[in-house]
Amino acid sequence: MLDRVAVIGDRDLVFPLKVMGIKVFSPKDIDEARRVLVSLEEEGIALCLMHESYFAPLSSERDALREKFTPVVAGFSDYRKVTDELGKMMREMAVKATGSDSLVKRRGNDETR
Repeated sequence: MLDRVAVIGDRDLVFPLKVMGIKVFSPKDIDEARRVLVSLEEEGIALCLMHESYFAPLSSERDALREKFTPVVAGFSDYRKVTDELGKMMREMAVKATGSDSLVKRRGNDETR
């Protein structure tokens, strides 16, 4: 059953699902995501979960697939946007409380979660 499910999203989000037998795709850009989405019907995929970052840019492709029985394409979001917003709120509260945000660790350019 899970071999008919695919997930399109960033590698750090979708790769763990591969151990469950779910097909995972982590396209480098929108064009590659478009090619993946078009190929899902040929691969016999019934359900495709697509990360929100690809959902809007691929709306015309999703609309074309909506006319067919499968694959059904549904969107999902992740924790990262919420985490970034919480970090911003914590910095603002630290500045209000202490006059500085030096107590709040910032994520560097080369750090990942």
